[in-house]
Parts: sequence; structure tokens; C-alpha cells
Amino acid sequence: MNEEAAKGTDMQAMAEPIIEIIDMHKWFGEFHVLRGIDLTIQQKERIVICGPSGSGKSTLIRCINRLEEHQRGQIIVDGIELTNNLKNIEKIRTEVGMVFQHFNLFPHLTILDNLALGPIWVRKIPRKESEEIAMHYLEKVQIAEQAQKFPGQLSGGQQQRVAIARSLCMSPKIMLFDEPTSALDPEMIKEVLDVMIDLAQEGMTMIVVTHEMGFAKSVAHRVLFMDFGQIVEGNTPEEFFDNPQHDRTKLFLSQILH
Repeated sequence: MNEEAAKGTDMQAMAEPIIEIIDMHKWFGEFHVLRGIDLTIQQKERIVICGPSGSGKSTLIRCINRLEEHQRGQIIVDGIELTNNLKNIEKIRTEVGMVFQHFNLFPHLTILDNLALGPIWVRKIPRKESEEIAMHYLEKVQIAEQAQKFPGQLSGGQQQRVAIARSLCMSPKIMLFDEPTSALDPEMIKEVLDVMIDLAQEGMTMIVVTHEMGFAKSVAHRVLFMDFGQIVEGNTPEEFFDNPQHDRTKLFLSQILH
């Protein structure tokens, strides 16, 4: 794969920030899980977030579409600030797709129905048109032949590709991935990463929590390292991997890069 093509480093084409996080804090009870997060993400930018378990990576991206509520600071997505305003939350969720570690598909619905449901209910698109959209994205992730099957009849890798296609059916401006390959068998990881690489090449704004460092090197514009609820370090993949600045980053990389 051509890494430069994958990165599509058209950073000049990135206009206004699509996500701004300013001095954001999050607590679970008395546990201060996110501490003073400041992060600006441009349109079409691809961010990979890594770090040890419990460092706040997943909580951070879940705050971006209000699956978790932050208690202090600001989160602004596509010009809309995330507050308790339900209309704003609903608007942002239609623009932000999310793919989870576990696939969260409806087991009693066919693959086609899993994909068509969102456009029908949220965007009020007629069923026939929604099913056409669903088939388009099933073809895109190369499992159109599975449309009439149920999730339990598919492999883990296939189910995760369905989950990605389901998010794409909502025409999101931003895609969030929360460790999308960590629940998969090793031989299934590549098929999911390949779909994500295709998305990257098309210019999708992406934030990916992952330990797949090969993906980070070839696709990310920036790699962020989190620990104890803070962004400890962030840089281009080349600088991040070849010249880490923080001792904690160096230790982490020494443990995961073999």
C-alpha cells in the first residue's frame, strides 16, 4: 500500500476545525477520568489515540457524541457546542458515526435491516431508498452477499464491517472507532483495517482508538498518547514513533513495539 496515498496529506485543504475540545474534564463519581483535555481536529484529519487501558481513550471519544457527559470545559462539533440541549445532541449524533469494540448489531434483524433502520427512523428516508443506501455500503465493505443473513451467521470481522457500513449509511462527517479490532481473531483484523484504510483514502475525518500501530503509521496525520486521563504527547506518526519526547511515551512504545 502506498503510505503517502493513504495519508492523503492535503492538510492545506482542511478548513475550519470540525472538533474543538477546550479544557474538558470528566468524572465518574470521584474518579477524575479526563483531566484538562485540549484538542483541535481539522476536517479530513485522521487521529489515532493510543495508551494503556484505563487512560481515558474510549471515554474521550464517547464524549464527542455525548455517549458520556463531560462536566467541565467545552466540546464543539461542527460549530455546535455539546450541552444538555437535546436537539444539539441529536444533530451531532446524526453527523458522527461510531464503531464500537463489540458490534452492537440487532441479532433478530437481517444485515440489510440493521443498516436500513437508521436512515428510515432518523433521516426519515423511505424504506426502498434506505435499502438501496444499505446495499451500496455493503458493497463498499465487500459483503453485499450477506445482506439477507443474520448477524450470528457472520464472522466477527464480517460483523465489524457491517457495523462500519451501518454508520456510513447515516452519511456522517466524522467517524469514531473505539478499538474496532480488539475483539477480533488475528486473521480477521486485516479485513476490518482495510475497510478503514479505504475510508481514510476518501478523506473521512476519523478518530481511532487502537493498538494497531501499523495502521497508525500508514494512515494517521497525528498520533496521540494518553495516560492518566491526559494527552501526554501528540505528533506526526514519523516523529511519534521515531522520536518520542515523553518518558511515559517511550516506555509505552517499548512495550508494544517488538
